[in-house]
Amino acid sequence: MSRMRNVLKDSERTRTALGHFNVSEMVAFHAAFYAARELKVPVVIGASEGERRFMGTRQIAALVESVRDQYDYPIFLNADHTHTLELAIEAATCGFDSVIFDASAQDFDSNVRSTKEAVEAIKSINPDIIVEGEIGNIGSGSEIHEAIPAGVGILSTPEEARQFAEATRIDVLAPAVGNMHGLLESMIAGETYKRLNVARIREIKEAVKMPLTLHGGSGTDEGDLRAAIEAGINIVHINTELRVAWRRGIEAALRQHPDEVAPYKLLPTAGDDIRRICEARLRLFSGS
Repeated sequence: MSRMRNVLKDSERTRTALGHFNVSEMVAFHAAFYAARELKVPVVIGASEGERRFMGTRQIAALVESVRDQYDYPIFLNADHTHTLELAIEAATCGFDSVIFDASAQDFDSNVRSTKEAVEAIKSINPDIIVEGEIGNIGSGSEIHEAIPAGVGILSTPEEARQFAEATRIDVLAPAVGNMHGLLESMIAGETYKRLNVARIREIKEAVKMPLTLHGGSGTDEGDLRAAIEAGINIVHINTELRVAWRRGIEAALRQHPDEVAPYKLLPTAGDDIRRICEARLRLFSGS
């Protein structure tokens, strides 16, 4: 049984959730790790296809492994939103702890077939790896949207969740329960928040009896997040909030030090902002 599988099992028992933070460079990586280490809670580092192309799939795997070994710490690496079998196999081969195979843009039957094939291929490389599948439409892109994307807001049903989980033999399910990738401008300003259907989460949990992931957690009402975790969410993804903090931190550092050219003197401002967000989210997810 893998270490991440054990941590997920603990989250079921304690009604807590793992914080999943996407990174594409060292500043955000260190911010997420040091926030988790300060609070003494496990953490998942996420790397999407684009983020893996930028950092290097093998390189980010080596980075996480080196930190885990040096500090003997429960830090895990997830291949976020992987859309092709080739890239899923690459992540598994490089030693990722989990892979999200995302065929949710396909119709339901095609999603089942593609995800089942991916599960079989990934498990043949490493039987202990966590494989997650996704159903429903929560939009795409951890970015700023002018309006809610078309199709977002239609909830996954308990029956389709049960059918999908049984047919594909995934380890973790990501349903659509009111969540959405990215943020609206009003969410950045704190004027509006995403709202989750906690009752539907509870129904899906009962139907599948497996760990659940909430994608698109940025900008979500904090009360809803805690209620969702109590209802059965085990992993919460945060990305766009970190990207906004990174951008604002860099801009602030350049304003304060307009003549500075050393990256290691400018980047810590962004890192501090990201770390504060990670700490706040991890406290919420762990019930601290």
